[in-house]
Amino acid sequence: MTAPVRLALCVLLSAIGCANAQSITPRRLVEVADMQGPVVSPDGSLVAFRVDRPSVDGNRYDSTWYVQGIEGGTLPRPVGQGGFPLRDTAGTPLPEPAVWSQDCRWIYYRASVDGRIDVWRAAADGSRAEVVTRDGADVRRFQLAKDGDALKYAVGATREEVIDAEEVEYAQGFLIDARAAIGQGLFRSGLVDGRLGTQRLSADWFGRTPLLADRPDQWKALDLSSRTSRDLKGDELPARSPEASALKWSGLAASRVVVDPKSDRLALLIPAGDGAGLADKPSVALSVLRGADDRQDTPCAVDHCMDRMITGALWRPDSDEVLFTVTDPLRTHAQAIHAWDVSTGGVREVVSTQGLINGGRELSSDCGVSASALVCVTAAANQPPRLERVDVMTGERRILFNPNAGLAVDLDAQIQVRPLRWSDANGQQFSGQFFPARGQAGPPPLFVTYYSCPGFLRGGLGDEWPLAPLAQHGIAVLCINRVHPFELDAVKRYGQGLSALGSAIELLASQGEIDRNRIGMGGLSFGSEVTLWSMVYSDLVTAGSISTPTLTPTYALMGGIKGDPFERSLQEYWQIGLKPQTFGQWKRLSHDQNLDKISAPLLMQMSEQEYLYALDYAVPLVRDRRAELYVFANEPHQKFQPQHKLAVYERNLDWFRFWLLDEEDPDPLKRAQYARWRIMRSQQDHDRSQH
Repeated sequence: MTAPVRLALCVLLSAIGCANAQSITPRRLVEVADMQGPVVSPDGSLVAFRVDRPSVDGNRYDSTWYVQGIEGGTLPRPVGQGGFPLRDTAGTPLPEPAVWSQDCRWIYYRASVDGRIDVWRAAADGSRAEVVTRDGADVRRFQLAKDGDALKYAVGATREEVIDAEEVEYAQGFLIDARAAIGQGLFRSGLVDGRLGTQRLSADWFGRTPLLADRPDQWKALDLSSRTSRDLKGDELPARSPEASALKWSGLAASRVVVDPKSDRLALLIPAGDGAGLADKPSVALSVLRGADDRQDTPCAVDHCMDRMITGALWRPDSDEVLFTVTDPLRTHAQAIHAWDVSTGGVREVVSTQGLINGGRELSSDCGVSASALVCVTAAANQPPRLERVDVMTGERRILFNPNAGLAVDLDAQIQVRPLRWSDANGQQFSGQFFPARGQAGPPPLFVTYYSCPGFLRGGLGDEWPLAPLAQHGIAVLCINRVHPFELDAVKRYGQGLSALGSAIELLASQGEIDRNRIGMGGLSFGSEVTLWSMVYSDLVTAGSISTPTLTPTYALMGGIKGDPFERSLQEYWQIGLKPQTFGQWKRLSHDQNLDKISAPLLMQMSEQEYLYALDYAVPLVRDRRAELYVFANEPHQKFQPQHKLAVYERNLDWFRFWLLDEEDPDPLKRAQYARWRIMRSQQDHDRSQH
């Protein structure tokens, strides 16, 4: 049965609860279709967007560009392949919006196809799609001429040069210097835009870049009629952007600048508030510059703009309005869009949601915009991503495309989710999304994932823990947001996470919704750090699961190859150094120094790129049968290969069913897994009896 037919049927049967709803399996969550980068055509009639569908069987993403009428009433038309979704160094998909030709006949976009990144174009009527650049080097960025006759694009080293450089290193040995990515395979161990490539450390913490990525941009011009290209030099090079010029004149420290395409006005997002003791300022303000040479900005000074986290801004075409997005951490990152008339100073609310309403999964991604409507990807805790049209005057919402309709109906029929907001004993406020457990006679166990919970909740930040399947199997779930700015003081920073956990358990247990003696916890990155901190400095956690390493001497040793910048970061964010005078702080923070305090079993599922950093505590815990460690090849900070995502989901589901419910999956292929875990449980019982 097709998704549209199932959707219609379930709507018809909603009065009796859609009894035939399919189970919410980990695989269904892995294969959720995501949408990226809606862009409205110049005449305001069409919207282009990309859909990425993971395939477990093929361990790939089927990425397709669509065009649809902005008024709805017609199905979206597939117009071209999107290739391998481009990602940043941490594994997060990069925003790659299309560029419309002025005559609305074509969309242009970058795509990684068959190991090369070119500019492609697709006809809006779906009649053809074709590669445009065919360059020997991957295209880094491009600009389409206003008349649509030419394309300017930038490239770096050619693919052949990169491959040759990799093979020379392989033959002659790898120089271990400040950019060596030690801790992972040195030769072609990372997936770089769809191919296995050699990587270097970037300037951004443990970020990675491909070999020869520091080659300067070489700009070229391509005549779209003759398909001939030439190098650009001197005055032909793209001019300094208006936003860069304006910021140079004004001296403003904006985090984002948006140019009005019909004038030289600029909307600015500027970090604001008292950032003393914090890694970042606590809010983001909105302001405008009236022109590229304006040295005095005009701030938005009404309540909707003040002391808010403004994460997006767009100029509404043919108007004086800036449409800006406010994201509220205390409402579990729910978003609202407002319109600020820069000529009058007035602000009105356009639309408010319980989840995300933007251009994709990232908080700061942009909707498409016309003079009369926004086209946004919307998602909420229990609502998978879909495409909606929002009237900019009335706020009326209309679904344009819902590629996850069947899953949405099944979730609505089987899984409840509600926002939760609470305070600890010191008055610190927290927020999260709570999934009550299904099918438990008494108070059920609870699984908690900590860090960030925006939009549709598949598996917490990093998508590692299948939240809805856990709830379906009888384990209540709470996804907790980090709502406070990062404290520079490491002990305070981790203490906030532990306080959020403890106060949430107290609240839910006092209401009879969970069993406080059966608590699972998991997290990625900072969430992993808070999980291990909670296991060391409390007895709240029954079983844990982490996906990334935490600070230890080995972590610092490997990062120390970067030299002074890395050590300065250790001192700023952890108040720790590589010298004996910081031993007391090392004792507090490094988990290899606190192995005796980790009594709960721990599952570690890490990327090949990072797992060696964790061996200080991983090896002793594994040898003592207190932990298991799995490593996934060719993965960065956030795993993204569909087969790996499914394996991680299923193992986490098995892990917490075993430790919190005493249940085992009867699948004969899992017998060895449960045999090991039963030994771990016997060892745990023995250790408890000795104390």
